[in-house]
Amino acid sequence: MRPGSLGDAARAGGAGSSRRARMTLPFYRKLCYGLGGVPYHMTGNALGFFFPIFLLDVVQLEPFHSSLILFLGRAWDAITDPAVGFLVSKSPRRKLGKLIPWIVFSTPFGVVFYCMVWSTPLDTGAVSLKFLWYLTMYCLFQTSMSCYHVPYSSLTMFLGGNQQDRDSATAYRMGVEVFSTLVGSGIQGQIVGGYHASMVKSCGVLNGTMDNGTTPGLTDTLENTRRAYVIASAVLGALYCMACLILFLGVKEQPGPLSPLGKTQMPFFCSLRLILGHQPYIWLLCGFLFMSLAFQVAQGIFAFFCTHVAGLAGSFQHLVLIMLVVASLSIPFWQWFLVHFGKKTALFTGMSLIIPALVVITLVRQNFLVFVCMVILAGCSMAVLYLLPCFAGYRASDCTHNPSVILTLQILMAPVPIALLLIAMAIFSFYPINEERRKQMRVEMEAMGHRVENENPG
Repeated sequence: MRPGSLGDAARAGGAGSSRRARMTLPFYRKLCYGLGGVPYHMTGNALGFFFPIFLLDVVQLEPFHSSLILFLGRAWDAITDPAVGFLVSKSPRRKLGKLIPWIVFSTPFGVVFYCMVWSTPLDTGAVSLKFLWYLTMYCLFQTSMSCYHVPYSSLTMFLGGNQQDRDSATAYRMGVEVFSTLVGSGIQGQIVGGYHASMVKSCGVLNGTMDNGTTPGLTDTLENTRRAYVIASAVLGALYCMACLILFLGVKEQPGPLSPLGKTQMPFFCSLRLILGHQPYIWLLCGFLFMSLAFQVAQGIFAFFCTHVAGLAGSFQHLVLIMLVVASLSIPFWQWFLVHFGKKTALFTGMSLIIPALVVITLVRQNFLVFVCMVILAGCSMAVLYLLPCFAGYRASDCTHNPSVILTLQILMAPVPIALLLIAMAIFSFYPINEERRKQMRVEMEAMGHRVENENPG
C-alpha cells in the first residue's frame, strides 16, 4: 500500500458516512414502511372484538373450550414474540437484508392461518376436534404474526437516513396503525354484524312458540353468518398481502454502522435475566399486564353484552366503530396532555375515563344513544386486547339465557375490568421514573453518545 493510502481510505470512508448521514428518506419510503404495519393491528382488533363471539355463537363451542383457546393462544403469543426476536437476531444477513426475508416469507402462512381461524370445516365433528382445530390454527397464526411483526418493529432502525427521518417514519407507522384498527374492526363488523342481528331476531320469532334449540330457520341464518366470517377473513387477508407487497417493493433494508443485528453475543436466557432484573421495567410490566387484562375483558365481552344483555344485537358493530374512531381522534389531545402534564398524569386520567362508562353501559339497556355517549368516553382510553372468561351456564344454542348468564355478563362488563384497572393504577403509582428522572436520563444518554463519538471519530 502506498504512503497515505490508509488516510485516503479513512477520509473516503468518512465522506461516505457523511453522505449517508445527509441522505434523507423520501416520502414514499416512509409511507410504504408505515403501510407495512397494517396486518398486525388490523387482524388483532378483528380477533379481539369478534373471535370470542365467533367461537361461542357461530362455532358453538362450550365457554370453557372457547376461553381455553383464547388464553392458550395469547400465552403462546407471549412465548413466540421473544423467541422470534432471538432467532431474528441470530439469522444471517441475506440479499434482501436480515429482517425483510422474515416479513415476506411469513406472510403467506399468516394469511392462510388467519382465514383458517374463521372457517368452520369441522361443524359436525366432535367437540375435541373442534377445540384442537381452532387452538392449532390460532397458535399457528400467532406464530406467523410474530415472524412478521417482530422484524417489522425492528426495521425502523435500518431504513437509512438520519434520526429525524426515522422518527418521521415511526410517526407514519403509528398513524397507519391507528387507521388499520379502524379498517380491521370496521370491515369485520359491517360484514358480520347484520348476520348476528338476524340470528337474534330468528330466536325472538321462535321464542314464543318453540323451546330453546336449533331450528331449520335458525340453521340457515347460522350458515349465512359463518359464510360472512369467511368473506370478512378473505377481505382482511387480501389487505394483509397488499400491505406486505407494498413494504417489500417500497422499503430497502439498510443496516447502519452501529447495528446491533449480528453483534448479539449474550445468550437468550442471560439477556432475559438482565431485563427482568431491572426494577422499573418490572413495575411497568406488571402495570401494563393488569391494564391489558382489564381492556381484554371489556373488549372480549362487549359484543356478547350488546347482543344478549343490552338488546343491541344489530348495533354493536357500529358502537365498536364509533369507539375506535373516537380513540383515533383523541390521540392528538392525549399527546398534548402528555407533553404538558407528564406520562403518569395522562395514564391515570385516561384509565379513569373508562370506569364511569363501563358502569353506565352495565346499567342501561336498549338505549343506543346512551351507549354511543359511553363508547365515546370509553374510546378515549380503550386499547387492543383479548381474553374471555367462562360464562356461567351459557349455551350457544339457547335463544334465551338464564339469570346467571346475564349476571355474569354484567359482572365481566364493569366490576372485573374496573378492579383490574384500579390494581394497574396502584402499580403505576410506584413506578420510579417520573418526568424529571426521564429528562435526566436522556441528558446522560446524550452525553454518553457524544463521548462515544469523540472516542471513535472515524
